[in-house]
Amino acid sequence: MLSGFSVPRRVVITGFGCVTPIGIGREAYWGSLAAGRSGVRRITSFDTSEFNVQIAAEIPEFDWESEVDYQDRRHVPRTVPLALRAAREAVTDAGLDPKELPLDERRSFGVVIGTGGGGLAFTEKQFGFWFSGNERKGSIYTIPSSTHGGLSSEISMVFGLHGLSHVISTGCTSSTDAIFYAAQHIALGKQEMMLAGGVDSPIAPGILRGFEVMTVVTKEWNNEPERASRPFSKDRSGIVIGEGSWIYVLETLEEAERRGARIYAEITGYGVTCDAYHRVRLEENGVEPARAMTLAMQDAGIGPEEVGYVNLHGTSTQLNDRIETQAVKLAFGDHARSIPMSATKSQIGHPQGASGAAGIGAALLALNKGVIAPTINLDEPDPLCDLDYVPNTHREQDVNIALCNCIGFGSKNSALVLKKV
Repeated sequence: MLSGFSVPRRVVITGFGCVTPIGIGREAYWGSLAAGRSGVRRITSFDTSEFNVQIAAEIPEFDWESEVDYQDRRHVPRTVPLALRAAREAVTDAGLDPKELPLDERRSFGVVIGTGGGGLAFTEKQFGFWFSGNERKGSIYTIPSSTHGGLSSEISMVFGLHGLSHVISTGCTSSTDAIFYAAQHIALGKQEMMLAGGVDSPIAPGILRGFEVMTVVTKEWNNEPERASRPFSKDRSGIVIGEGSWIYVLETLEEAERRGARIYAEITGYGVTCDAYHRVRLEENGVEPARAMTLAMQDAGIGPEEVGYVNLHGTSTQLNDRIETQAVKLAFGDHARSIPMSATKSQIGHPQGASGAAGIGAALLALNKGVIAPTINLDEPDPLCDLDYVPNTHREQDVNIALCNCIGFGSKNSALVLKKV
């Protein structure tokens, strides 16, 4: 019900599409999550022989050229075909054909996408052409295609959507923030339908080197990539970069029921805070991430004891996992040890700005199938990470309310509450 809104229309999810390292499409993603499959593998998109880190959660089977017109292929970043494929699946899943809608309806059908790197990998490639004397291989659209805003524009153009077309870039919280932003516009009556979610593809030489310099990526599992992402494990040693796209159709509950659409969940609450502390580090006490989760529950009008599943940020760094555990304890109090929770990144790596949308996909699995995805590679938990992370094997359990937690660079925190309808 998003109680903080002055004109609270109930907002629901009616379509879901995704392109992920563990499967393309909702059912493939859900099946792999339940099976505890890892999508981490050795990088194939460029030569990593000079890197300490040689693994990532790539999507090697994705035929991106089929998603983009021939004349556009050299002018758009990989995030565009990833987003287009997920968006096409989402609208089909929702029983919609946007181009067949009357113009006045397409004028109130918007797009909000969250991304961290946007076209950064594309820009890196283009600059490589320019500064190596291969200008003719480059794109004349390097600048507009590299800006984050171009991502939603491409989706709007393909589907003929004339509503708002925005991109949210708040680091790893980008797609959680984008989905709330989209829901807010519907709840307030400013838009009728939205495509909302996240996409990122930060697997490129310069980006990988940047993460290496920050010493936040694991470099110890090049020969066993599927074991590399180890949230909450005692021997975790850093993130694994990932890519992917998770996009949803949002509309009012009233319209969804009128259309007879399948409803995956209602978006009921959102909370956001900032540690105001450091460019990349969380403050040790975990107070602000906890406050974001508390604000989300308050917005949804629920107490901690009503939450049946928490999807954690769970990056697999020593600092983040320990502080997030502390934050959950602060937000949920005595109930913290009773809630099953899991870290999707153990299976798909860290898709940066798409993290929240990926976690929401896992939450929908719990809400719709009664299946809680596991946190894999959790054989020996850190003694300071002592909650129920559903280790290694999925759990069947009825869930009515789920909370997704995200933590981003710049000490940003956001949480979203979903409820079964």
